Amino acid sequence: MRFFYLLLFAAFMMACDTSDPIIDDNDTNPQDSLGTVYFPPSNNLSWERTDPDELGWNSDALPDLYNLLEDNGSRAFIILVDGKIVIEKYFGKDLLNISDFNAASDWYWASAGKTLTAALVGIAQEQAYLDIKDPTTQYLGRGWTSMTAEQEDNITIQHQLTMTSGLDDLIFDNHSFDPSKLRFRSEPGTRWAYHNAPYTLLDTVIESAVKSSFETYFNTQLRDKIDMNGEWLWLDNDHVFFSTALSMARFGWLIANDGKWGEDQVIQNIDYINAMRTPSQNINNSYGYLWWLNGQKDYMLPGLQIVFPGSIAPEGPDDMYSGIGKNGQYLSIIPSLNMVMVRMGENPDQVSVPILFQRDIWEAMNEVLPD
Repeated sequence: MRFFYLLLFAAFMMACDTSDPIIDDNDTNPQDSLGTVYFPPSNNLSWERTDPDELGWNSDALPDLYNLLEDNGSRAFIILVDGKIVIEKYFGKDLLNISDFNAASDWYWASAGKTLTAALVGIAQEQAYLDIKDPTTQYLGRGWTSMTAEQEDNITIQHQLTMTSGLDDLIFDNHSFDPSKLRFRSEPGTRWAYHNAPYTLLDTVIESAVKSSFETYFNTQLRDKIDMNGEWLWLDNDHVFFSTALSMARFGWLIANDGKWGEDQVIQNIDYINAMRTPSQNINNSYGYLWWLNGQKDYMLPGLQIVFPGSIAPEGPDDMYSGIGKNGQYLSIIPSLNMVMVRMGENPDQVSVPILFQRDIWEAMNEVLPD
């Protein structure tokens, strides 16, 4: 299996990067007529489906949505409502351009995979392996940056989760986590900057805390518990997750259900889950713990110290929160619609966080959804 992913790496390396209210379960979890939440079985072929017409959707507008997706290099598009598949569409060829993309095809999450790491940090915290307020040096040791000991000690795991480490993101190759590339720019917590290197080092923080490899801990504590497939692969300095689109949808449904999967509470700390999907600081209000938040008063984008007014995706629901990765990898959760939306594919626009195509998708979706 690892050899297969290495082939994907060789074919597509340049396209990839990884560049607190409490909510009551009964209010947020969609339930069927028996009062229970639907969770798909391990066999994706038995995943229950709902016809769009049953939901009162405008099926006549679906071809325009599908054309938009296909014309912009999409490979997979999935919508779950109440955990059941409403739309499952595949387009084009797989990463190696060998066969048609399908339900068994793997694709990279890019920076949408940051949401997986955020969840795993929460699991490690509830298992008392770490506390997000701990200094990062406690797990990485002295000298993981080129800063003074005092400057280094001020950075916490929480700063890594919120992109507020204060490390200089404007250096050449800000994906590198070599200590020589990790330099002081501002006091932690005073500047928001989308910086991959401090995020990627969360893997090593987790490994040091749990005394296990990141992949083993991820597989046993998260992936296998919700019947995902997939594997992490190092692409230069980026740790990228590859899986099927249905596996991405499974993870989205886990988070939509406050960390519960069937009878298993995979992520137990609801306060942490809510912290992931609400503003984590007051600099970029549209960023939680490695999740992008819609419906906020303003937002920032990678590489820019500009605060833009308004919502990151004004065409989309205000309560939507998303994992967003390079080339338009989207995992979006919309509580008001009991919906999870997945898009995997090639580059639809030319920005590091491709918010423009997400807006286009929602413009088309608004023609599909009932008024």
